[in-house]
Amino acid sequence: MPGNRKIEFADSAIVDLDELYAWYVEQQSPETGKRLIAEIVAKTSQLDSFPQSGRIVPELGRANVREIIYPPFRIVYRLDKDAIWIVRIWRSERLLNMPEN
Repeated sequence: MPGNRKIEFADSAIVDLDELYAWYVEQQSPETGKRLIAEIVAKTSQLDSFPQSGRIVPELGRANVREIIYPPFRIVYRLDKDAIWIVRIWRSERLLNMPEN
């Protein structure tokens, strides 16, 4: 049922977004960084209605850890009982390395 779980951003995902923005600032393109971050955050809103819409992360093979591909980014999230946690936001070519919890 849509709307049952809140969408939350883990500290690790916030750091990823901060680093993404800092990279674009270094490239003299802060507006591009802001636009991409807004698009990434907007893309996560689909999870409210379709929490399993992302594919299972291949490196982990766990049904509760999924990702939305938003080229060139991987938006990795974990499904918990009461929340959907956005845990990482990485470039697509990067392999995921998450601690077991």
